[in-house]
This record gives sequence, C-alpha cells and structure tokens, in this order.
Amino acid sequence: MTEGIRTIIYPVKDIVQAKKLYSAFLGVEPYVDEAYYVGFNVGGQEVGLDPNGHKQGMTGPVGYCQVNDIKKSLQLLLDAGAQAQQEVKDVGGGKLIASVRDADGNVIGLIQLP
Repeated sequence: MTEGIRTIIYPVKDIVQAKKLYSAFLGVEPYVDEAYYVGFNVGGQEVGLDPNGHKQGMTGPVGYCQVNDIKKSLQLLLDAGAQAQQEVKDVGGGKLIASVRDADGNVIGLIQLP
C-alpha cells in the first residue's frame, strides 16, 4: 500500500551550487547536508539532492512513493510489467529505496522508512 509521493530526489552535478539554489528557493536550510546527499523538509515533503544520481541513471527528478512493505510493492510493480531499475537498497538508518521503469520509461520510486 502506498502513502503517496513523499520524497522527490533531484540528480545534481554541483551539490554546492544546487544546495544554494534550493535553499533560496525553498526558504529553508537543509536538515541533511552531506557530500553524498542534501535533504530538505518542506511541509512534510522530502526534497533531496543526489550528486550521484546521474551516474545511477537518473535523467531527471524522481518521485518516491512511501510504502509499508517495499519488497511486496516492488514485486507488485514487476508482476504488473514494470522493469527493475534499482533493487532494494538501504540508504542509511534503515531507510530503503528501490525504483522501476514503466512501459513508457517513466521512473517510479519506492521508499520505506525504518
């Protein structure tokens, strides 16, 4: 079961410049500020900047639907015809992500919080 899109991740090439731009635009400072990820919380919505996103095949922003059981949700998408893009991966603190592509090449992200 999905709880809707709660996280949007943008692939960025220059994390310092992107952090400056998004901080100004969103009107908040990041709550996570690391070389591998910068995260903002805007009204309960996670907006993230990933400097490794392009290397991992991201061509634009990806919305991540929050789910209760990421493995079950991933399997449901695969059974319905989606193609795996990223297998389930722990990105820290027990937060799990995965992604698939639909028949039109659109990326669907999944996220399970600890």
